[in-house]
Amino acid sequence: MLVGADEAGKGPALGPMVAGAVRADRADLPSGLDDSKKLSPARREELATALRAHPDIRVAVATVPPERIDDPETDMNSLGVAAQAEAVTAVAEPGDDLFADAADTDAERFGRRLRDTILDGDGSALEVTAEHGADESYPVVSAASVVAKVERDRLMAEIDEEHGRAIGSGYPSDPTTRSFLEGYVAEYGELPACARASWATCEDVLVAAEQSGLEEF
Repeated sequence: MLVGADEAGKGPALGPMVAGAVRADRADLPSGLDDSKKLSPARREELATALRAHPDIRVAVATVPPERIDDPETDMNSLGVAAQAEAVTAVAEPGDDLFADAADTDAERFGRRLRDTILDGDGSALEVTAEHGADESYPVVSAASVVAKVERDRLMAEIDEEHGRAIGSGYPSDPTTRSFLEGYVAEYGELPACARASWATCEDVLVAAEQSGLEEF
């Protein structure tokens, strides 16, 4: 059996990072899988539903909230390892072949750390292959990418509902995200709970608001 692992939301300034894992026989995977970023939201939803509905496919996700991302004692590479390991451990069995999208500039190092973390967690003996762009090369990793992205989108929609407005994708380049952050800080004088306070984007918004306040004074 094959297990794929990937994560979504590593770079945004808002919202959680989500890792996904899928365990499946290659023949059971639905057609049309690809890197989740290349698929429309509707197609991602269809594929995620099909994966979860299949009786012989296992699906799991692991969520890393903003406050854990902001912890100065960790870093995004370590969190990527931890999140993928958590999701994989929930679906994998000894002897499975694990393929992971490397959330580190050094793919070999990521694979080694991922395997070591899984071994520490439950003792499963997995063959681990970690590569950059694995979600384009291995359908089972594409499946994990889709699952992770759909779950992150669901959590971002919950944040939209909480604030009564769209907060955007969470990425610094998104004008909707910038507008939301600037408006929230202007109104409340602090960052929202969904923000990754250690991100430069969030720090810049706070500094700009403080300077604006000083100029008005």
